[in-house]
Amino acid sequence: MSMRTHYTTQVKPEDEGREVTVAGWVHKIRDLGKLKFIVLRDRTGILQITLKKGCVEEGLISLAEKLREEDVISVTGAVKATKIAPGERELIPSRIEIISKTLDPVPVSVSGNIESNLDTRLDHRVLDLRRPEVAAVFRVQSKLLEGMQEYLWREGFQQVFTPCLMGAASESGAEVFPVVYFNKSAFLRQDPQLHRQLAVISGMDRIYDLGPSWRAELSHTPRHLCEHRGCAVEIGFIRDEYDVMRVEEELVRSGVAKVVSDCKEELEALGKELSVPKSPFPEIRFPDVYSILEEYGKKVPYGEDYDRESETILAKHVKEKHGSDFFFVNRFPFRVKPFYVMRLDDEPTWARSVDLVCKGLELSSGGQREHRYDKIIGQIKEKGMSMVGLKWFTEFFRYGAPPHGGFNIGIERLTMQLLDLQNVQEAALFPRTPERLLP
Repeated sequence: MSMRTHYTTQVKPEDEGREVTVAGWVHKIRDLGKLKFIVLRDRTGILQITLKKGCVEEGLISLAEKLREEDVISVTGAVKATKIAPGERELIPSRIEIISKTLDPVPVSVSGNIESNLDTRLDHRVLDLRRPEVAAVFRVQSKLLEGMQEYLWREGFQQVFTPCLMGAASESGAEVFPVVYFNKSAFLRQDPQLHRQLAVISGMDRIYDLGPSWRAELSHTPRHLCEHRGCAVEIGFIRDEYDVMRVEEELVRSGVAKVVSDCKEELEALGKELSVPKSPFPEIRFPDVYSILEEYGKKVPYGEDYDRESETILAKHVKEKHGSDFFFVNRFPFRVKPFYVMRLDDEPTWARSVDLVCKGLELSSGGQREHRYDKIIGQIKEKGMSMVGLKWFTEFFRYGAPPHGGFNIGIERLTMQLLDLQNVQEAALFPRTPERLLP
């Protein structure tokens, strides 16, 4: 039997006179002498509990005087409609049960009276997550993923689960976490992409994977995590990278639309207004990137990749010209991309490699993969990689592989950019960075 009959947001003004039971944490207490207010918080919102001398039992008044913030309580009482209470309703209690008392003063402010820096908040993350505006971030993130999955289901994509343990590094060994795997070495995956490609070659030509990836980068920036989550999509029988781009932009649009429709209170708590981005998203291609950057005084050598400053400049250009926060960068130089990307046959300097950028931050890398066995082998040799170490992947391309492509969009980064958070760690429930492994 549940300790509650209602969550706080399920209690409505039109329930006046109805007896309900709510349960949660003491968010705030206000003592006005003969009038006491307890603001109770649960995962959905808050509800004011009003105790007035002469209107409630004296024992309840005495009990309320012993409460302090973050005690866990259950309250049964009658609903009263009132214009002056949050949500225009309050509860007049007939019973208050103390479920759990706080043993020590709370080290970070949950009610928002005192602002703590991010490191302190993350040291006490469980308490930080009790703050309504912090909890709102993760309700938004949940709805974002729900909307993305709804799109994938509608379009016939099958969810799969690819391995997190790899027998060999999938890209560059410098950025992987080695782990002990019985009597041999293994690695935490950098990206589930290679196994997604193999799944497509097996005949599952529309798949997606939701899960973690790891990067062993000693990066101390507001946009990096050592462990992050992605929605990774792979599609078979495509014509070119533009089929992949159309799927990705609709995936994003569906996720944002779900947030806009279902997260009005959360967005209000965060002070954010969102709208569904228009499609198609603008596209910038190499080598045009170089001339655009030069217009803004940024010189990047022809055939080279751009840097973070360039990404910000391109975002400004797209915003001014197209009014869009989202845009694709396409046809990156092949020399800076992994062996598995497809080059342009007629212009092999460039690859069918695509980044999705939002407000100057890369959210995903993807595009069209090389599916022709001889081309893959040639590109592995050109990159100076081990043929033996990649045989587990390449050998299946000998037996008929359709044209395919995909992407892996970072969930924390997308959440961060949509909500204009200052640090991607704010969009991770328990973030992992070079210095942070606890809690």
